[in-house]
Amino acid sequence: MTTDPTVPGDSPFRSERTVRDEAPQFVLPLVVRMEKAAPPARTDALETAARAVLTMLCDERAAGDGEWARAVRDWEDARIRKVVRRARGAEWRRAEALPGITVTGKAAEVRVFPPVPLDGWPKDLAKLQVSGTELDDPEPPVAADRAQPVLWLNPDLEMSAGKAMAQAGHGAQLAWWALPQEERTAWREAGFPLAVRTADPSSWRELTGSGLPLVRDAGFTEIAPGSCTVVADHPALR
Repeated sequence: MTTDPTVPGDSPFRSERTVRDEAPQFVLPLVVRMEKAAPPARTDALETAARAVLTMLCDERAAGDGEWARAVRDWEDARIRKVVRRARGAEWRRAEALPGITVTGKAAEVRVFPPVPLDGWPKDLAKLQVSGTELDDPEPPVAADRAQPVLWLNPDLEMSAGKAMAQAGHGAQLAWWALPQEERTAWREAGFPLAVRTADPSSWRELTGSGLPLVRDAGFTEIAPGSCTVVADHPALR
């Protein structure tokens, strides 16, 4: 996953291969709770995943000398991969017992964990399934309030809910990185309000050329490398 080429030359979101690719690669694990009787709505899950990433980024344990800080630095110095797995029942309870943060949306629950090596997942997370994160919205989501941040999804791409959750997380992270400290603080103190919506096809090209943070996927799963997936539309960045 990478951003638009206008990002700084040392950004870990660039598409070309760099020395970072020779270093150990890390991934940010996210687990969405999917009980058979009451799965979350798709948009709720996407928005909750995005807020979970932001919550991890600003947690005191992820900064300075915090217990997760080294793992976060190693992760941010590479490809910023995110993988979403699903859990229910006892699987979810075991996941909750591991160090991490659970973020709740309207009904969705997503737990985010400190980054782990690609081949070093905790066994209780490694056993969880990536596939099967198919979710629907019982009703179309209401129009986004553009006074708040909106993560616009590419209307021409079909992605599983798990893939889209990871992409929404990427978009939220890019917006966070692009904001000055004052705006970060305001967003955090407000509880990270945001919306995830599929862009209107007629406005997608304008969004991708607007200079707002743009996510380009590395193509590890589901979609072609370099695909534009999300535009992070934060009012302070317009």
